[in-house]
This record gives sequence, structure tokens and C-alpha cells, in this order.
Amino acid sequence: MKRIKIIGIFIIFVLAFISHFIYEWMPNSIFSILFPVNESIWEHMKLMATPVLIFSLFEYILYRKKNISFNNLLLSYAISIVLGIIIYLMIYLPIDYIFGHSAIVAIILLFIVFIIMEIISYYIMNYREIKYSNIIGIGIIILLYIIFGYLTYNPLEIKLFYDTEKKIYGIPK
Repeated sequence: MKRIKIIGIFIIFVLAFISHFIYEWMPNSIFSILFPVNESIWEHMKLMATPVLIFSLFEYILYRKKNISFNNLLLSYAISIVLGIIIYLMIYLPIDYIFGHSAIVAIILLFIVFIIMEIISYYIMNYREIKYSNIIGIGIIILLYIIFGYLTYNPLEIKLFYDTEKKIYGIPK
């Protein structure tokens, strides 16, 4: 499992890079919820969710195929995504406020947070089975995407939601 988690960090990072451009390549209402629609800090938090969940499908299949035991898969990813978003924002926002936007810093921090997320997921998956963990995990993930969808179409007019490149909030017209 450790080896899969380590490899997963790199796969998730590549998926995040690809995910960054998917809405731009194929704009539609479903992709607007799953992938960033602009260059705001908030929209990039979708890169902590969708690529991780895509990888989790492959991870699940691989664990089943190799008979690797695990617990709480959906809950582990739901918790790691939420904590990943919080950790990223807690570190990046002060840096952005003090020094301004830096793509290099944002990318390095994203990679570091993916490492932290996979560690969190690993420990939750190796914890004893939690009753209703899949239902709780699905509920958290659905709630997260409801929030993503709502804030994509109704962004708050604060810096977190502002696309400094296109000078807009929300979806480009």
C-alpha cells in the first residue's frame, strides 16, 4: 500500500496538471464544477479534489486486484481532500498576501500538500473499519462539490475568488 500511495502522489500531480486545463478545452456545466474555470485561488482547490478522486478509482481497483486489505477508502479521501484544501489555503494565502502570486510556489505547495493528503489517507485506510465510512465519505464529497458548484456560479467578491489574469470572478463570459 505504501508503494501505491507514493506512486499515487506523482500520478495525482500529473492528473492535477491535466485537470487545470480541462474546462478551458471543453467548457460545460459539469466540468465547471469538477475543474477550475479561472485562475482564482479558490478554483484551484478543485485540483485537490477531482484528480485525487480519479486516482482513488484506480487505487481501489489495484487494491482489489492485488488483494491488499484496506478500510475507509472514501472517508480517507474525503477527509484528506478537505484537510488538503485547508492546509493549502493556510500556507498559500499569507504567502500570496505578503509576496504576491508565484506560480512556482503554488505548484511546489500543491505537490507538498498532495504528499500530506496521501499520508492522511494512508493512515485512515489502515485504521480500523469505521462504521458507515463509505456513506460518510460520499456525503462529504457530495457536499464539497455542491460548495464548488455554488461558489463557481456565485463567487464571493473577495480576493480568494478573483482571477487576476482575466480580472473576473467566476466563469469567463
